[in-house]
Amino acid sequence: MALVVQKYGGTSVGDIEKISHVAKRVKRARDAGHDVVVVVSAMAGETNRLVDLCRQVMNQPDPREYDVVVSTGEQVVVGLLSMALKKAGQDAISLLGHQVAIHTDNSHTRARIARITDGKIRENLKAGRVVIVPGFQGVNEKGDITTLGRGGSDTSAVALAAALNADTCEIYTDVEGIFTTDPNVVPEAVKIPRISYDEMLEMASLGAKVLQIRSVEFAKKYDVPLHVRSTFSEAEGTWVTREDREMEKVVVSGVTFEKNEAKVSIRHVPDHPGIAARIFGAIADAGINVDMIIQNISHDGFTDMTFTVPKGDLEDALSIVRPIADEIGAKGILTDDKVAKVSIVGTGMRSHSGIASRMFQALADDGINIQMISTSEIKVSCVIESKYTELAVRVLHNAFDLGGDSV
Repeated sequence: MALVVQKYGGTSVGDIEKISHVAKRVKRARDAGHDVVVVVSAMAGETNRLVDLCRQVMNQPDPREYDVVVSTGEQVVVGLLSMALKKAGQDAISLLGHQVAIHTDNSHTRARIARITDGKIRENLKAGRVVIVPGFQGVNEKGDITTLGRGGSDTSAVALAAALNADTCEIYTDVEGIFTTDPNVVPEAVKIPRISYDEMLEMASLGAKVLQIRSVEFAKKYDVPLHVRSTFSEAEGTWVTREDREMEKVVVSGVTFEKNEAKVSIRHVPDHPGIAARIFGAIADAGINVDMIIQNISHDGFTDMTFTVPKGDLEDALSIVRPIADEIGAKGILTDDKVAKVSIVGTGMRSHSGIASRMFQALADDGINIQMISTSEIKVSCVIESKYTELAVRVLHNAFDLGGDSV
C-alpha cells in the first residue's frame, strides 16, 4: 500500500456537496489501504473575497495582517472536510500550517517553504487517520502565519509529498489533466498522458494554468511523481515525471499562450558596459519579472533595447526606466500593452532540427507578424499582436499535428 498526498483545488471544494464528494473519494483511497494526506484550497472565490475585504480597509494591506485574513479560507475547508470524513465513518484530523509545521521564511504574502516538521502527520497516519492540511499557508520563525502566494496550495502539497517521501502526489482539479493546449481555444486539443518536469515547467511559466510553477520545481527537485486529474471523473489524468525515451519521440508536446504581457522599448541607448545591468538591476530590485529581452546591433555607439514585463507591472516598470533613460541620454521610450506570447514546448526539440522555422512559417502563412523571439532547448516563444493570439494557437496546434491521436 502507498502513502498518497491528494490536493483539491477551490472548484473541487466549492460547496458542501462538493466537499462531501471529496470526502467519499478520500475514503475510497483509505479503504484501499493507503495512508492519505489531503491538502485543500479555499472554496472557489473565497480568497478573492478575503483579499477584497483587506483592500476595503487598506489600499495597500499590511502584509502580516493580510496573511492572517486570507489564510482563513483554507482553515474553513480543512475543518469541514474533516467533519465530512468522520460522518462517512473515516477518522480524520485537520492540522493547520503552524501545527504541522510548515516552516517558511519571513516574506509575508509570498513566503517560501524552508522545511517541514512531519512528526505530527506521521503520528496521526499511524493511528489510522486521514490528515487534512490547508494549502497556501505556513509559519515563520516568529510564529506568524505566512502565505505562499496565489496558487501556493499546489506547492504545499508537493512539499509535503517530498517531506513524507510519498509514493505520489495527486493534484485534483476541474480538468482531466494537461492538454496539448487550452481546449476552450482549440476543441481538438487532447490530454497528454505523460509529460516531463522540464516540459511542465516551461508550460507553466509560459501561460498554462493547471499547475503552479513552484510546485513543479519542488516536484523535479525531490523527484515527486505528480498525477494531475479531475475531481469529478475516474479517468486517468496526466503524469508529470522524469523524462524518458518515449517522451523524446514527441517533438512538440503543447502550445501555450499568455496575454498578460506588455512590451517596453528604450530607443537610442548608449552601447556601453553596465547600461543593461543598470536598467534591469533596478527593475529586479522592484520585484518585477522581465521575460524576453532583445538588444539591436549597435550603430554609432547606440542601440535599441526591448523587453517584456507582466501587463500589471508596466506602469511600475516605466516609473523606474524613465529616470534612468533620461540620465543615460536615451531618445525615448515606446510601450505596447496589446501583445501576447505564444510558445511551443517539447523535449523532442533537443534532437530534431527545423522546429523553429516550421513555427515561424506557420505563423507567416496566416499573416501573423513576429515581434520578438525567445528560445531554450525545449521551447520557442514569439511575441505577437494580442488580437491574433487564438488564431496563432490554432495554427501552431495544427502545424505540429497535436490533435486527435497524435499524442
